[in-house]
Amino acid sequence: MPWRPLPRIAFAVATYPFTASSPADLPLEIGDELYIIEQGGQDGAWFRGYLVAPPSLLAGLTSVKGQTLEARVFSGIFPRCCVEVREVLGDGGVDGNAQSLHTNGDSPRLGQTNSESLGRSSSSAHKSSIRRVTSNSSVGPKGATMNGETSRTSMNTKRPTRTSSRTSNHVNGHGLARKLSHRSITSSQARSSPSPFTPTSEGPRDPNMKRPQAPVPMLKIGDETPTSNSEPLVDEVASCLREWHSKNLHELLLNRRYSVLEKVSDLVNRLDLARRQLLHGVLTAQELTALREEIVWNLVGGNKMLSKDVIVRDPKQHGRLLTGDDSAIELTKLQATMSLLDRPPVFQHDPINLYHLLVDVKAFNNSSLIAPTLSIYLCSRSPGESPKAITESFVIELPAQEDFEQSASMGRFRTLFTDLTANDIGDASRPGQDLYVVIKVQASQPIQRPAINGSLKPSQVGENGSLNRPTTSSYRSTKSTKGGRQSMMWAQKLGSVRNRNQHEPSVPQAQSTAGSGTTTMGGTRPATQDSSRPNTQQGTPYVKRNVGVGVLNIKHLFEHEAAGDRQVSMWSPAMTNVENQNSMEDWDELIRDLVKSRSNGYVKAKSLDRIRVGLQAFASPDANDLILKTPTVLQNILSTPKIDFPGAPTKARSDIYITISEVVLPPQTLLSHPQQGTVPLSTNLELKNVQLTLEVRKKTGERIEGCIFPGSNSPGQTAWRTSAVERGEAWNQMIKLAIPTADVPEAHLIMSIADAPGFPFALCWMPLWTDEAFVKNGTHAPLLYLYDKVTSSSDKGRGAYLAFPWDSKGRYGDTKDETLTGPIATLRLQTELCSTYFSQDTILLGILRWREQRGDQVLDLLKRFAFVPEIEIVKLVSDVFDALFGILLENAGKDEFEDSVFNALVTVLGIVHDRRFNLGPFVDRYAELRFDHPFATPCLIRSYLRLLSNPADPNKSRRVRATFKVGRHILRFIVCARKRQELKEAGIGANTQATFRRDLRMIFHAFQALMKDASPILVGSKTLVVQHMHTWLPELRPVLVEEEILEIATNFLESCSDVQGKLILYKLVLILNLTNEDLFSQTEVRQKVCSNTSKWIEPYWGSNLESTQWREQVRLCCSIVSKQACELQVEEFGYFKKAIQSYRSLLTLSEKQTDSLSLLFPATYPFPSKSLSSPGNFDEALTELAGLLATLSGIPFGRHIDTASPECTDLLFDGLEVIMSILSGAAFPRSWLSLYVFHHKSSLQILETLFEFMAIERVPSPEDADDFNTELWSKFFLALLTLVRGDVLALETFPEQKRRAVWKIAGDVREQGAVLLKRSWDAIGWEANPEEQARYGLLRLGGFQVQYVPSLVAPIVELCLSVHEGLRNVAVRILQAMIVSEWTLNEDLSVIQAEMVDCLEMLFQSKNMGETLVQKMFVNELLDLFESLARVPSNPMWQAIKDMITTIDELLELLAAVHSPDITEALRILNTLQLMNFLKDMQKEDIFIRYVHQLAEVQAKLNNKTEAGLALCLHADLYTWETTPVRALSDPNYPEQSSFERKEQLYFEVINYLEEGEAWDSALTYYRELANQYEHTHYDFSKLARTQRSMAKIYETVAKGDWQSPRYFRVTYHGLGFPSSLRGKEFVYEGEPSERQSAFTDRMRQLHPAAQIVPKGEAEELEGQYLQITPVSAYRDLEHPIYQQPKVVQSTRDFVTLSKPHRFAVTSKRHSPASGVHHQWIEKTLYSTKESFPTILRRSEIVTVDVIRLSPLQTALERTARKTSELAILDRRVSNGDETAFPSLTDTIMSSVDPASAASVAQYRQLLPTMPEDNDEEADEPAFSPLQNALHIALLEHVSILKQCLSHYVRPDHVHSRAFLTDNLNETFAPELSILAPNPVPASEPPSFLHSSSRSFAGVTTSTTPALTLTNGDTPVSPRQPLDGRTGPLSRLSLNFLKTAPPGPIKVNGSASNPSAVSDDGSSSFNLSHGRNNSLHNSATADTTAPHGESEGAERPTTSQSGRSGKLKKRLSSLGIGRAAMPKDKSKTEMMGGVAEE
Repeated sequence: MPWRPLPRIAFAVATYPFTASSPADLPLEIGDELYIIEQGGQDGAWFRGYLVAPPSLLAGLTSVKGQTLEARVFSGIFPRCCVEVREVLGDGGVDGNAQSLHTNGDSPRLGQTNSESLGRSSSSAHKSSIRRVTSNSSVGPKGATMNGETSRTSMNTKRPTRTSSRTSNHVNGHGLARKLSHRSITSSQARSSPSPFTPTSEGPRDPNMKRPQAPVPMLKIGDETPTSNSEPLVDEVASCLREWHSKNLHELLLNRRYSVLEKVSDLVNRLDLARRQLLHGVLTAQELTALREEIVWNLVGGNKMLSKDVIVRDPKQHGRLLTGDDSAIELTKLQATMSLLDRPPVFQHDPINLYHLLVDVKAFNNSSLIAPTLSIYLCSRSPGESPKAITESFVIELPAQEDFEQSASMGRFRTLFTDLTANDIGDASRPGQDLYVVIKVQASQPIQRPAINGSLKPSQVGENGSLNRPTTSSYRSTKSTKGGRQSMMWAQKLGSVRNRNQHEPSVPQAQSTAGSGTTTMGGTRPATQDSSRPNTQQGTPYVKRNVGVGVLNIKHLFEHEAAGDRQVSMWSPAMTNVENQNSMEDWDELIRDLVKSRSNGYVKAKSLDRIRVGLQAFASPDANDLILKTPTVLQNILSTPKIDFPGAPTKARSDIYITISEVVLPPQTLLSHPQQGTVPLSTNLELKNVQLTLEVRKKTGERIEGCIFPGSNSPGQTAWRTSAVERGEAWNQMIKLAIPTADVPEAHLIMSIADAPGFPFALCWMPLWTDEAFVKNGTHAPLLYLYDKVTSSSDKGRGAYLAFPWDSKGRYGDTKDETLTGPIATLRLQTELCSTYFSQDTILLGILRWREQRGDQVLDLLKRFAFVPEIEIVKLVSDVFDALFGILLENAGKDEFEDSVFNALVTVLGIVHDRRFNLGPFVDRYAELRFDHPFATPCLIRSYLRLLSNPADPNKSRRVRATFKVGRHILRFIVCARKRQELKEAGIGANTQATFRRDLRMIFHAFQALMKDASPILVGSKTLVVQHMHTWLPELRPVLVEEEILEIATNFLESCSDVQGKLILYKLVLILNLTNEDLFSQTEVRQKVCSNTSKWIEPYWGSNLESTQWREQVRLCCSIVSKQACELQVEEFGYFKKAIQSYRSLLTLSEKQTDSLSLLFPATYPFPSKSLSSPGNFDEALTELAGLLATLSGIPFGRHIDTASPECTDLLFDGLEVIMSILSGAAFPRSWLSLYVFHHKSSLQILETLFEFMAIERVPSPEDADDFNTELWSKFFLALLTLVRGDVLALETFPEQKRRAVWKIAGDVREQGAVLLKRSWDAIGWEANPEEQARYGLLRLGGFQVQYVPSLVAPIVELCLSVHEGLRNVAVRILQAMIVSEWTLNEDLSVIQAEMVDCLEMLFQSKNMGETLVQKMFVNELLDLFESLARVPSNPMWQAIKDMITTIDELLELLAAVHSPDITEALRILNTLQLMNFLKDMQKEDIFIRYVHQLAEVQAKLNNKTEAGLALCLHADLYTWETTPVRALSDPNYPEQSSFERKEQLYFEVINYLEEGEAWDSALTYYRELANQYEHTHYDFSKLARTQRSMAKIYETVAKGDWQSPRYFRVTYHGLGFPSSLRGKEFVYEGEPSERQSAFTDRMRQLHPAAQIVPKGEAEELEGQYLQITPVSAYRDLEHPIYQQPKVVQSTRDFVTLSKPHRFAVTSKRHSPASGVHHQWIEKTLYSTKESFPTILRRSEIVTVDVIRLSPLQTALERTARKTSELAILDRRVSNGDETAFPSLTDTIMSSVDPASAASVAQYRQLLPTMPEDNDEEADEPAFSPLQNALHIALLEHVSILKQCLSHYVRPDHVHSRAFLTDNLNETFAPELSILAPNPVPASEPPSFLHSSSRSFAGVTTSTTPALTLTNGDTPVSPRQPLDGRTGPLSRLSLNFLKTAPPGPIKVNGSASNPSAVSDDGSSSFNLSHGRNNSLHNSATADTTAPHGESEGAERPTTSQSGRSGKLKKRLSSLGIGRAAMPKDKSKTEMMGGVAEE
């Protein structure tokens, strides 16, 4: 089967891996996403397509900052069996032609809703423009041929990798928006149909034709998996992670933000795990709910951390992304919460919520302990209070270590602490309270034996009943808790299971006490199976002891229901005090309260390792329900309840908690005795192992079996024993007693205390029921009685101790005085009752037993009822209600009784508001189910009316307010009683309905009268009535119809019309609650409520009334209207009007920075708020109003309003302003992405509504054209254009997650906006005539449209650049209409062109747009619209349009080049200059100036200071030196000033840059211009002086030689790869002074990365880019007058000749014949540039190329100057201390002074005229030409620098070298030395030439003829021209020189040498400087470093023999100088004579 294209592109997923075996194969991995375009091979078994892979992280290393990495696309073929086709993409109207495939999948049509289009199985839109890559047309599947081509089997490959193009990688996404306007998606049902997947045949194709490139598939907006409907978060997480990977990961790495990267890594792992949990579907419903919420907030946190954009997903809707179809109110709430908070707000004061804690012991090394036991409980501690246990203990008896680890892994050592309240966990109301997990460790330890000899040992009853001596055995852990524990005290025969022989009673012996012997007890004493007490078996006795305690603060664990493992350290008392206890790790002060230490020090228990526990917090109203909903975590969990009730009890419970604290045995303690009074404690007791044994018995002595529970998981025990402690230590052990209810009044505790293993020495008892009530909670101190026969005896089972006082208090509550009785031994314990059966208050018990009381007693109890503790009432609330209503009915008609009962009811109901008790639901259930007092209604009403009769009475005001707080329940009891009364009346035929209605209305009339009363004392009562009225009205529904209730509410609100202050806010809250469905369910009534609401809230919002609480009022009004709009679908236009007015009024208020978020659309006041981590600037009211307007966006405009009134027009203006404000981000930050996008859609809907009104009411007929409101329509168009131009709608520029979210939220808003824009533009146009319609294709044209040219040109042009096809088409059409209208009116398009230029420039500047095809697309589209005009080329309109579009096209190219992100700064600068020239020609001065300063800033950042200054010159050149004013500038910022001031300011900036760049000549130019203005125009001599001083500094800098000439390079551009502006051109580039050619070449490679550097002559005009780079040097004009001046220092000469070069040379040929210097010449190539250097671009184009030949004289002059420069460089190096330069210096000097060397410049003396042999001074000296004079001066300078160099040879090892070189210098340059150092003239005979002022030397004139003035102020020396025209006699020395010669040597800067510069041929030259006025011919200055001891004559040159070069070299060799350098010298000399010398 040949390869054929599919009719539509198919989207597939790889389901099986495929390995490539040829270059055409595309290797696949499972899960790869594929786009299939062709099918072929045998039986169509192969596909060809593209694989879209995630972006590579390595691509981020070279990406543009902030740019999203793009997906990689690979192409190839693959087997059909390896993929599964998921979706068929393409246009719905595909006809089978493969050419239609380029659409590549479309988005939903506009007719579809988002839910319809996005609910399908796959995404409906794709990203990227249609780009094509070359398809492999020569390969196919095995066994198949492709149109007769080679089969796939013939292909050889060794690369089994993805081989496709990278060209498709750069997908720009423009095609997306172009297609979004008309795309459709193939339905999911199409998958089952094979028809779309059948390849089509295109018919025969020319075999010679190139195969067309296949389309590259567009990237999808987002993927949709099959789970997207049930679990949207699966796709959301995947999309988010892909975006973070492609957009943020590489930036974090490149910026080294490793801390953020670590957070992102952790977040990604958590999200990935959560996503897999959603996919696996193994979680419970509750766990799924929690997981979804966690995922949503993790996504929010990650987006805020990385992109700042917050996308709203609703956890309550399975994490679904909220779209435009959802409620704007809910979206606004979630958006604000997610954007500002880190976690969902949890309000701690929720009374319904309870908290639970899972504790799981996971690790504990107990190998060093014997039978260890863990006791775990929770305890709380408030500041300044002792810790309090709030839960029972969970007791774990640990097995062996290996068994423990296995059991711990199975979760057997865990419990759930339940029913913790907000107060327990330390919420905001109790911030100082802490909650701890306490773990106590107990283990068996050997008994500490008492040191008693001869004392009787305890005995115990044996199995056979005989009395045995008690012995102990080792501890057996297996008996610790199994079975019920049996008593060890005075057990009856009937109750003792161990008393096998009832006929052989055993009499145990008691421990002897002081003064008494051994006694026997009546009755038997059975043993116990409690393992904590040693058995009477042989072995080492053991007892349980506390070995360590650990605590863990878990207060913050409940804030976010966190979970995790914690380590708990174990502490024990230390033997000695421990310093710095608080600084120790894991220490907590709570340990001091739990375990007492005698040394006050604590250490970590050595034998205990840390305990690792797992903790997890939960929040749920019911623990059992939580366990059922969380089976994976809490399955088979054991609950450990709280000690107290968490609220109102809902289940029956009767638990008694006993905490055994300690036994109080002070020194010389006394035990109580019934006969002896007190008995001293035996001194034989060591009290090292004190234990207490406890039982619960009845009065009859019968034990209550199995009622003692040491822990929540412990079985019931009959007798319980504490751990062993020493005297003074505390037990602090708590037990629970579960005693049958009937036995509690008769139950008591009996306790014995023993020193193990001894017999008990004391006992005590305590009743549980006293004064006909349960014993009071708190601490008790039972007396310890001596354990003897008297105290332990019994009478018929009843213990004798019951007759003894159990505590020290007497009958009347008095206590014994220990000063008289001595220290009494007591036991300290605490009791706490947690029971729904018993009370501890006598008043409450009296009320409950009211039938047993007299009337006056009942009345007295009712009056004292307020003093009953609340917890007592809560526990028995049902019984209390029954009792109160029983009393009420029993005493009906008695006002005092009725009022007292009413007050008692108010007291009970007041507990409902106590957050400690959740009593409200219980009262409601009681009223509905248990309340049965039908005749209580009149009694309650009478009491209520009596209370309301005079609410201002101070004696009643408190009771009135208390009643109002519980008014709902009062009314509920009244109504419930009435309903039951009606049932009773129905049975007897009575009817009191009218009376009841009358009385009920009287109550509400009293409320109305209360609201109208202006008494100040009633303010509190009024507030309570308004606050609670909405809770009272629903209680009337059973007895009144809804119309009657609405009437009551309406009357009450009318009575509140005059309220002020906070009452207004509470009134608004009341109105808000009136819209609840539970109050008014009937539609008619709800409609009445809505209609009245507008009137009720009208005064409280709208225009600002200067109220201090205006913002709060507006917010509550928003809540009211939003609730009605969402629930009732109201369409009240008044709400829209008020919302607009309120928004406008709030905009005028100043913004405030806030550090808290008040939750939006509040339903209560004060508003609930949450603190923010960082302050923010936002206004909740504006955000709410924006959301409200979005909700009301569909309301038709203008209903119930005069459309012609000014108010209507003002409202239209305000509405458009509000829309503009919302779109600009004033209502909320733009980072609130979901809400921001949502408002674009809703704002468009509002604009459509406004347009429907304006098109009818605000578009007058042509006859009434003057009535057209131009400003209104302009505002409308600006709002609409702002909306459609919004960056947030540009899907093609977004990463995946954001693109996906925007599309889902708003759809294609730009398409809808384009439609509205076209409609609105056509609406203000007039109908075009047929001719215009035929010419322009416009149905409506002109009319009012002309009013918006040019004001709307700019935004329309911006839309023309949109990648959205529909929007761009509409914009181009509108631009066409503007052009036609402007030409018709003015026949000129300059206005439109100017606006287009401004718009395009600002657009590129603000949006950083690069070059794309779409930017020019509108140009061609616009030209196509004028196609009819183009048929007549001479048409002036067409010519104007063509010229304008040509200009715009050129501007687009320039702007795209400047703002392209892929170019270097150098190219950007070049493009900016071109753009500036264009703008200057267009007379766009402001834009031109802005670019000038931007260019200067860029150059300054690149450290190109000179170029920055030259750029600013372009701005300065725009002004003159006149004083005319110029306007101010904003960018850059310049004030309004005169032209002179502006130009002066710019010159200062320019000069500053030039001086920093050391462009001294350019700086001097501007200084001179300023000086000229100061001196001759403005006469500002102070500024002139400053200018001259600045110029002087520059001259000084140049004179010192602190200036270097840059290097220059010629660059030639070859190749077709360069643009036409560069191709084939040559430029001279400026380099750094020390830059080498290699470094410059590297810079050019960076500038042109694709270019190749080729040698000269190899480049051709071929494809590609080629560069030729050669160095050139600035050309020195040898005829410059400066060369005639002998006194010019070298730095000055270089500055004058090289500071502004525009000609550059390179030596091409050199002719050095053997015939001598008279025939030598040099040929140079001279390049002339367009501009002189320096330039802004650091380059200049070569305009002319000339070849010149230097004469022998010019050649000699050039070479001499170069040799002098070489010596100067070496001289400088030696002067700077470079010792390594001495060999080179010696070689160079030797080359110059060798008389036989051909390289010596001394040979050039032949080119000068010879002196006449006659020494007659009167003879004429030979005349020098200018070049000869320059050469002569150059030779003198060369000799001077030689002497200067020789002055460095001053060290001892240089003496011989200096002498040798000096001799040769004197020999070689004798003539020059004779001139430089003439013979001294005797003082008595001055030379004759002193008398002549017209003598000259060597052509150096002293004529008074004016000469050229140089820049340094000196006059150049020229050949002398005598006054008489004849040549005068020559003089050896000019008179002027003698006059200025200094008396001695002068040093410049401490050295005789100066910095070097670069000569005209590129070599270095020496800047010869001899100081100010220093004569070149003075030998004293030629060697400024000569020793002072040498005479002047010693420096004179002497004549030496010549022609001895061999001897010269030999002598130098013998001196050891320059041995290795001599050959180099020759080669160097020869090299310098060649072309390379340049």
